Amino acid sequence: MGKSNKYSKKELKEFKEKIIAKKEEVLKDIINSKDIADNMLENSNTSGVIYSSHLADGGADQAEIEKAYYWVQRENKFLQYLDGALEMIEEGTFGICKKCDDRINPERLMEVPHTTSCFACKNKK
Repeated sequence: MGKSNKYSKKELKEFKEKIIAKKEEVLKDIINSKDIADNMLENSNTSGVIYSSHLADGGADQAEIEKAYYWVQRENKFLQYLDGALEMIEEGTFGICKKCDDRINPERLMEVPHTTSCFACKNKK
């Protein structure tokens, strides 16, 4: 891998700042989603909605609660990916395709910051 393939320190700093900002957004979303999910669970348990209403309504309520917690789990996973991208920046491997050693397109990196392959290599079978 040649030095020309690597992103400059300035570019890496910009990526890092954007990833940290995205991470802060995700943390806020996690807190919000968890609060919503916790409130839904608390309201379903304290009001007895699941038991006093029609069986289908109770099932729908339970499905909504599960969906809310699923989103919390999904956001936590994305947070781990963002942490991985920050680690790759520190290690000096961020933005370089592991298969062909070319720079990964910056737009792809902003959409999938933890990626280790360029678009061309990802689509090869």
